[in-house]
Amino acid sequence: MTSASSSLPIDAPAVKTARRGIVLGGGGVLGGTWAIGALCALEQTHGFAASSAEVIVGTSAGSVLGALIGCGVSAEELRQHNNEEVVSGGPLAGYHWDPARATGGSRPALPRLPAPGSVKLIGSSLRHLGQLPTTAVLSAFLPEGRKSLAKVGHLVAAVTPEAGWAPRSGVWVVAMDYETGKRVVFGRSGAPTSRLPAAVMASCAIPGWFAPVIIGGRAYVDGGAVSATSVDVVAHAGLDEVYVIAPMVSFDHDQPKTIAARLERRWREQVTSNCVAEANIVRKTGAKVTILGPGPADLEAIGANLMDASRRAKVLETALRTSTDAWHEAALLAEAG
Repeated sequence: MTSASSSLPIDAPAVKTARRGIVLGGGGVLGGTWAIGALCALEQTHGFAASSAEVIVGTSAGSVLGALIGCGVSAEELRQHNNEEVVSGGPLAGYHWDPARATGGSRPALPRLPAPGSVKLIGSSLRHLGQLPTTAVLSAFLPEGRKSLAKVGHLVAAVTPEAGWAPRSGVWVVAMDYETGKRVVFGRSGAPTSRLPAAVMASCAIPGWFAPVIIGGRAYVDGGAVSATSVDVVAHAGLDEVYVIAPMVSFDHDQPKTIAARLERRWREQVTSNCVAEANIVRKTGAKVTILGPGPADLEAIGANLMDASRRAKVLETALRTSTDAWHEAALLAEAG
């Protein structure tokens, strides 16, 4: 009687492991909270941790999550941390975090001067008419933000090695050069040198809300001014699968009653269209791209103000409940497309 064996014959071809990418879009405090629920559900439904991805791209709030994951924080630890539970293990063990205080509340401060935030970007947009995204051009006209992202920088610094970046390759942070309007992907080959906390603060610096972040003598602001997701930056990364967690993308809307919420939903339509276009660029390279955005129940929990930290608990609870089924549905749609 022979015993069974799980070993492969010597001449059997090795099984190729899929090269995966995780793209984490922007969406303010509540978008980041929703994304944590989506990350937990991704691990449960697809059987792999986000930290195992070859490339992790983060924009704005997504850059905070991407940096933490790249530095060894698990999705469950992110959930505990955001839910103000005790994190007993991992790089965030014992670290207290108050998003409301860290981001300075749910409203921007009044500007010191009603002057454009970037005269140089206005000039650049005039010299290159039609070449910059409308959001990038509009950001130049907003007065310089007064609030600080120092506490966000402290959070990222708490888990960042002495070398100044994540302890692994493939952690990319998207920001916008506030003079040229061009997208900059910190951490990617050829990008300006930066420490991870500074890059994340730059990626989160919403024009008119937070002060621009100076890196290498240049001013940078929120990467969402170029794109809320920047899926297309992974087009030449040699990936087989790309999972996009996009808080500002929605394929199925709710029916809000307030004018503010209705305007927010209209903006989502444009962001969704842009994200799909970016994903199609990546698909043309042969990669499978799956996109997840908030559904109607999530949107109801989020409301109209993505910076309203008082809604965090409800948003996280809802995302944890809805995202598992949503991942299954998104995968089916990706296969059908």
